[in-house]
Amino acid sequence: MSIIDNKKAFHDYFVEERFEAGMELHGWEVKAIRAGRAQLKEAYVIIRNGEIFLFGAHISALLSASSHVHPEALRSRKLLLHAAEISRMMIKVERSGYTLVPINLHFKGGRIKCEVGLAKGKKQHDKRATEKDRDAHREVQSAMKQHRR
Repeated sequence: MSIIDNKKAFHDYFVEERFEAGMELHGWEVKAIRAGRAQLKEAYVIIRNGEIFLFGAHISALLSASSHVHPEALRSRKLLLHAAEISRMMIKVERSGYTLVPINLHFKGGRIKCEVGLAKGKKQHDKRATEKDRDAHREVQSAMKQHRR
């Protein structure tokens, strides 16, 4: 079950491969994500020194957060993956022109996971073609629904 989706990811990129990564979070961040107070719109993933980090993900603290904690909404968060997965991603990102995009945040076994997509950017004409396909599919579904009645 997805908590937060990055809807722009599929609009701006062709997602070819997906990876599930754990996240290094603070306690207040977990509570805020459970409450749905996170956004992945402007988020991106970077590989630094053999580690993967999530930047630009906005997690706003709850009003009930402790006064001793100074929440930072846009801090970088480390993603946890196996070394083999990270090296495979590094090779594709450096050589093939791929980029890493956060797709969604979801629960798995009581823990919050981030789904990261290995993606290639869409050109403007690709975005238009995708939009046309969606509109055509929507019209076909609407016509079928009308026909059933």
